[in-house]
Amino acid sequence: MNTNEKLIHTFYEAFKVKDFKTMGECYHPEATFKDEAFDLKGKEIPAMWRMLCGVGASTIVEYSDVEADETTGKAHWEAWYTFSQSGNKVHNIIDATFTFKDGKILTHRDKFSFYRWSSQSLGMIGKLLGWTPFLKKQVRERAMGNLKKFIAKYPEYQ
Repeated sequence: MNTNEKLIHTFYEAFKVKDFKTMGECYHPEATFKDEAFDLKGKEIPAMWRMLCGVGASTIVEYSDVEADETTGKAHWEAWYTFSQSGNKVHNIIDATFTFKDGKILTHRDKFSFYRWSSQSLGMIGKLLGWTPFLKKQVRERAMGNLKKFIAKYPEYQ
């Protein structure tokens, strides 16, 4: 196993036990993260993981198919949790891609079906509107708003 594969394993093993500090330490200071809800850079990334680990105390994470070379990597991961805003159970299936710099994650992109996720997390609204850019925009704005409020409480992420 090369160093970047070890880094991905370190990240997901920390995620499994909600060790947001170790997760954040896996990222380069210039890192970027993007998924269906967030588009982040720098300190926003560890702040997001801390926020999500805090609200998702019962989250179960499993990962597999880790591959990496000197510059790029990928992994498959799945999460089971209760969506805090609705109380609905979610099983999200995610494929992650990475790039690396100086032994840290430089870019992290998580891809999943927004429609599948919104159908589970938001119930009927997600089933009816989960395919629309309107709902995706609303979810992104709410997620970023929640993160900004969270960051305001923790100076280390400002």
